[in-house]
Amino acid sequence: MKNINNIDFKIVENEWDVYFDMALVMLEEIMKNNSLGKKTVMIVPVGPTQQYPIFARLVNQLRVSLKNVWFFNMDEYLLAPDKPVSYNDPISFHYRMNKEFYELVDSELVMPESQRLFPEPGKEAEYDKLIADLGGVDLCLGGLGINGHIAFNEPPEPGEIVSVEEFASLGTRVLPITRETKTINAYGYQRGDLRGMPEWCITVGMKQILSSRRVYIALNRPWQHGIVKHVLFDEVQAAIPASLLRKIDNVEFCAYKEVADGLF
Repeated sequence: MKNINNIDFKIVENEWDVYFDMALVMLEEIMKNNSLGKKTVMIVPVGPTQQYPIFARLVNQLRVSLKNVWFFNMDEYLLAPDKPVSYNDPISFHYRMNKEFYELVDSELVMPESQRLFPEPGKEAEYDKLIADLGGVDLCLGGLGINGHIAFNEPPEPGEIVSVEEFASLGTRVLPITRETKTINAYGYQRGDLRGMPEWCITVGMKQILSSRRVYIALNRPWQHGIVKHVLFDEVQAAIPASLLRKIDNVEFCAYKEVADGLF
């Protein structure tokens, strides 16, 4: 483990090890809080998702109750600013969470549907208030976009001036998806169907992410080498959203060797 500009940076051997490590981090947080009789509040991603089947298997084998756990998904695709994609569409994050996690956990262990939460257009303030009312986020997990976004907190467009403080204060909101994000997501998840990618999204805010008591970022794609070096070593700036993580404590990046090679 190295500490680089206030980021704890862990390197594991293989891509699968990133997912296993991520699953263990989730499990340990929940088991710790369960033992203390406390609830666990997490912000969770779709991207990556390979940790969820591992996590589900560990939960089932160890009989770890999720009944006192709240999952706030980071984001969701929208067909228009006020219209989410169908929950039955395989591109939907609702769909993927159901198939890749919730349906894999034994029914007597999984959290109720009322604790499986997603941001919704028109209910952004309610989402942020519920997080606050639950006492804030214990653990925020996520990936890293090719333009440095975390969740769908896309950087400002070229020529748009946004200070670090302004960007850090953004709450849950609807916004257009950048060309870079659409392209890399089409490549990674839609077999290259760029024209079929949604144009809009809703995302949890930078404020909610940066207020989390712990943040864990998984680096599971070789191309993330290119952006993570700017996240770690460039000036903290809204143009590289994840660079703002350097301004808070208790942030960990986990990368496998192919991603980390040549960074240090």
